[in-house]
Amino acid sequence: MKQFLFLLLIISQISTCHAQETESRLIEERLIDWQDYPRFFEDAEKTTFLDTYKPIANVDVYELFYESDGHKIQAFAAVPKAEGTYPVIIFNRGGNRDLGALQVLPKKGSYSVAYNFPRLAQEGFVVIGCNYRGGGKSEGQDEFGGADVNDVLNLIEVVEEIPKADANNIGMYGFSRGGMMTYLTLPKTDRIKAAVIVGGPTDKTIIDRPNMETMVYSELIPDYWNQKEEELKKRSAVYFADRLPRDVPILLLHGNIDWRVKSTHALNMALEFEKYRIPYRLKIFEGAGHTIREFQVEKEQEIVSWFNRFLKQNEAIPNMQLKDSK
Repeated sequence: MKQFLFLLLIISQISTCHAQETESRLIEERLIDWQDYPRFFEDAEKTTFLDTYKPIANVDVYELFYESDGHKIQAFAAVPKAEGTYPVIIFNRGGNRDLGALQVLPKKGSYSVAYNFPRLAQEGFVVIGCNYRGGGKSEGQDEFGGADVNDVLNLIEVVEEIPKADANNIGMYGFSRGGMMTYLTLPKTDRIKAAVIVGGPTDKTIIDRPNMETMVYSELIPDYWNQKEEELKKRSAVYFADRLPRDVPILLLHGNIDWRVKSTHALNMALEFEKYRIPYRLKIFEGAGHTIREFQVEKEQEIVSWFNRFLKQNEAIPNMQLKDSK
């Protein structure tokens, strides 16, 4: 009898573990119907997209909601229409709260999914990104690199529920604050194979913009004034570069007239990469601002090439061991 009860206990534990492993985080999904957005078409019949939005014709774009720490988080995904499985790029947005939030329609102060996601997805990637808690339609409180990092980590699990996504082949792309989120994510997971960071801050202890402290940091970071230095260092990759993985090649792109995040952030991070032998490539664009739109085509080519190398072509991680040129 005891043996029988023990066997039932083991079976129950195995069943419980299996249920936990297969539990879905995805709450709902909606395929975006572009017929609801006449502004994207050049004809009244809505049969031909404007040149700016032509990539939409090659992909399906979804609005998703998933669970993260009990919060309902909004996300968007662009998936190539052609049959097959595709490497994944997780996009980490910039801004805070609703500033820089992902949304379908292009609007000042937001990030247009309709324009950006299809351009990258048509190159043969599943592109997915979320509005961190407290932004867009996401529940919860934005902590600017605190508990909201879990929204990115949990999004990795959502990737497994997208049929055409190769969940074993994931890259991460962070813009501005999204670069900080990328750095914070990398030490917490082994699922990312390559990363790209555009205009990303790496040392938040340097406060060049006082309004960021009074209107963002102090409002979002818990107990900010009592733990200012500690909390800012937690969000500054130059202070935890030693914990970044050595097998994730990182592409750093920055404009050298970027006043929001000075290019010295990328330069100083590159020095940390040198110290810890982390594979990277650094490109500073002369006369380019925060979004590097002055070199938009070149910037996009750099990003696609990087992910092609390490996600599609499975290029070996560069050997970072110092050696004699002789």
